[in-house]
Amino acid sequence: MSESRSVEVIFEKEVDSPEEPPMEEWSSVILQVPEENLKRINYGKGLYDPGSGEICAKYLPMSASSVLRLPYFTYPAVIDPGIHEALLNPEPANIYPNDGQELYLTLCKEAGLCPIASFYRQLLQNKINLRYYGVHPMAFKVISMALKLNKFVTILDLTDNWINEDGCFYLGEMLAKNNTLKVLVLHGCRIRSEGARRLFVNLPQNSVLRELNLCKNQLNDKGVEYLANAIGLSANISNLDLSYNSLTEDSVNFLVDAFEKNNKLTHLNLSWNMIRSPNTIFSLCSKLAENKSFLDLNLSWNSLSDFRVGKSINLLLRNKNFSYLNLSNNRLYGQAISSIAAGLGKGGNLVLLDLSSNPLSPQDAYKLLLPMTISSVKLQKLLLDNVYVTSDFIKLPNEILSMKFRENVQIIYGGVYAEAVHKSVHLKDLVLNKIDYLSKKSKKQSADIALIVMELYKADKEPMDSKSFIRALKDRGLPLEEELADQLTCLFAGPAKPKSATVNLATMVEYFKRKWPERQLPPTPPPEPMPAPVIIKK
Repeated sequence: MSESRSVEVIFEKEVDSPEEPPMEEWSSVILQVPEENLKRINYGKGLYDPGSGEICAKYLPMSASSVLRLPYFTYPAVIDPGIHEALLNPEPANIYPNDGQELYLTLCKEAGLCPIASFYRQLLQNKINLRYYGVHPMAFKVISMALKLNKFVTILDLTDNWINEDGCFYLGEMLAKNNTLKVLVLHGCRIRSEGARRLFVNLPQNSVLRELNLCKNQLNDKGVEYLANAIGLSANISNLDLSYNSLTEDSVNFLVDAFEKNNKLTHLNLSWNMIRSPNTIFSLCSKLAENKSFLDLNLSWNSLSDFRVGKSINLLLRNKNFSYLNLSNNRLYGQAISSIAAGLGKGGNLVLLDLSSNPLSPQDAYKLLLPMTISSVKLQKLLLDNVYVTSDFIKLPNEILSMKFRENVQIIYGGVYAEAVHKSVHLKDLVLNKIDYLSKKSKKQSADIALIVMELYKADKEPMDSKSFIRALKDRGLPLEEELADQLTCLFAGPAKPKSATVNLATMVEYFKRKWPERQLPPTPPPEPMPAPVIIKK
């Protein structure tokens, strides 16, 4: 059997009865809330003034429920201080003035950039000039965002501030919103073709911008393609400068395609490029001739040389509003100049024609001057700098200036030839002069071709074999190149032989006597008399 073990009790807890205490013992019944508020009763009788209506400061730390349990005062719960609105409603946007100054300072502070003081001041002016300023690449974002709101600036000049692709993007965004800017100068900003893509994507949305200067931006043909697409989509550009961008015929073709849809240009500068195709120039002039508002075309420094370029310009001159044409520093002459002069003679309103530094002959210059004697021709400035003329040309400007309708005419030319320009120079003289110069140039030994040929002719008056003749000249110390020797033998060719060519020494000697009459062989001494026979006597 297992033995029973005794358990020692250390602590015994008394268990309360689970029954609730009676209602008269509840603590919540201790405070008796009066059924009526005495202050309200007295206030209704005019016997009580609540004062300012503010709660006493000692009750501020109390909760709303504690205030409501006060036996002598009932105060409404605190309303929402704005938490609901702050959590559920968006933060109201800041409204900035339409000059963009305050927005510019705020954005500079957020981006950690130092504001440009001159830009800040000029936001209230007509023009912002940041030429050669060296604007930080990150600053173009805040500049563009400030100009979105601006209602004062119409001209933005950023000449020679290199703009990266991000800067072009923000400037393009600005063009989509700004409705005040009329002139944008990006001369020398080097935006390249990728920058052009970002800059021109929003250009059709801008209906205010009129003048766009893209000189020296390394656009190439791809960059002009993006610009042409924007023009075709109704961009309102009227003055366009695309000089110094390494453009070829492809760029002109892109512009011509754009002009099929939107032909509103008044000024076009394509100078200092590589546009040489006459067919492309013809297409361009055809489209510009249809545009009755077109005024100014600059095609200088493009190496234009084909006579068909003159016909293209003749077609463009039919546009009665076309006024300024610059074709300087090309290679136009002859038939091309004749076509341009014929176009001038048909009237038109061309005021300035610049053909400086072209290989014009005096006759070409005279042809351009003749139409100015006609009253219907409006040409006032004819620039032929570095083009030489003759005395006949000089007389005509004096007659033109004496006309009443030519009082303010300006005619510029390079110089005047003292004698006729195309003085006939015989080819024989050119070849012989060169041979004579080379023969006397050597300091060690000099030879005279006239005396050598006379000596050969004196020895044998018959036509001489060409190879033997050239060998004889070289043996006598005459430095004669092969090409020069062939020209000499061809100029004084003798009767042909079956297997070799000959040189007519008689004709050559006769020509030398007329060209150099002072050169003669020394007289031949008379023969010595025969000695008298010796008679031997036997």
